[in-house]
Amino acid sequence: MTSPRLSTPSKRPLLVFDGDCAFCTTWVNRLRDVLPRFPEAVPYQWIDYAELGLDEHDVTHYAWYVSPTRHLGGHLAFSALLRAQRGPGWRFAGWIIATPPFSWVAALGYRFVARFRHRLPGGTPACALPPAERA
Repeated sequence: MTSPRLSTPSKRPLLVFDGDCAFCTTWVNRLRDVLPRFPEAVPYQWIDYAELGLDEHDVTHYAWYVSPTRHLGGHLAFSALLRAQRGPGWRFAGWIIATPPFSWVAALGYRFVARFRHRLPGGTPACALPPAERA
């Protein structure tokens, strides 16, 4: 699996996620309820993600935080979401997630969750990546 990459910036903050995945949708809704500052969240199936500079591999393997200055995928998307909050605790947690060596652990954790999201609470078979993609 490749790492999330930066691409062309968007005009407004946006969280792009897999809307077919019940696990992903559940966590987007939970985070929307908990975090005071939450960007517009849109399933990739509802938008032309190519206009954002993302491709099919990007959106099927990572959630994306798209801001006016950058695109961040996977654990860095979660980090950006936390760093966009007003509270210093949220911002500090977001900073930790993006700083080595903690970011290495966060990246591994994100890959694990993404790979097995169909087996996690709230996950469904629609959440699974195709077998060839799991290796």
